Amino acid sequence: MMKISEEAIIYATIMHQGKVRKLGDSPYIYHPLEVAQILSTMTNDEEIITAGILHDIVEDTDGTLDEIEKRFGKRVADLVATDSENEYPGEERSATWKQRKEETLERLKSSTDIGVKMLWLADKLANIRSLSGMYSEFGDEMWQKFNQSDQKMQCWYYR
Repeated sequence: MMKISEEAIIYATIMHQGKVRKLGDSPYIYHPLEVAQILSTMTNDEEIITAGILHDIVEDTDGTLDEIEKRFGKRVADLVATDSENEYPGEERSATWKQRKEETLERLKSSTDIGVKMLWLADKLANIRSLSGMYSEFGDEMWQKFNQSDQKMQCWYYR
């Protein structure tokens, strides 16, 4: 029988098919797999690792929390939900960037599930690794690729 994390890899690969990271041309699936790998160094909890694989499904694909819950269980869906940013239809993502980040940080602070904090940390570590590599290639120009191009605001969030 396949572990839920293995099923999640197949599902996430299909859902992220054809997508690439904002900087460079690496397949997007590399990011959630890196998040899962980081999580696997912190825990053996399959639900937390699975949430790492699926953490960007709701934000970046047409996948839903209901579908994640049906396929992978309530806790996985809850972890993904806590890590997913609120959407503001009709508004530019750059205009709501700080509000979305503040809401994410508030959910992080108020959660009692250690998996929420592990998932957030693993996602941010993977992002920082990517930023570090891209900065050496693109310099300050890389910030223009993001919804928040102000480097100081990016640093605020990652602190």
